[in-house]
Amino acid sequence: MHAFVNDLERSIGTYLYGRRMYEVMLFWENADAIHGEPPVMQDFAELWQSADKIVYSTTLEAAASSRTQIERKFDPDAIRELKAQATRDLTVGGAGLAAHALGDGLVDELHQFVTPVIVGGGTSWLPDGCRLKLELLDEHRFESGVVHLHYRVASAP
Repeated sequence: MHAFVNDLERSIGTYLYGRRMYEVMLFWENADAIHGEPPVMQDFAELWQSADKIVYSTTLEAAASSRTQIERKFDPDAIRELKAQATRDLTVGGAGLAAHALGDGLVDELHQFVTPVIVGGGTSWLPDGCRLKLELLDEHRFESGVVHLHYRVASAP
């Protein structure tokens, strides 16, 4: 499954993160942390390190990774401009930030991994009142029971 995710990530040029998701992903910045790990992990680390990162945080003082800038406020117009100029894909990581991006009409495609474990609670990645028409582009089932669903945002109904 990790190799499948790596293949999805190859087109990513910029990661947009909330602070908490960024702090989780910082693991991939340190090459020593993955030394001796399987090649699929090394591959992901290289993908992550070679991409730009924009972190939206009002509390983070400085970036702890290369190719990273901190923004204090999520500005949908700035993201639209970034998308228009981008030569590679952008991705959004973090439930709160994803909710903003979905609510502001910035998301073109969704990748959802459904895992055969139910855990109640957590932060919603869907903003209140969000209603989008989706077009299924692909699905993939893994032996573990995980299902990947790839959708295009068709329109707001």
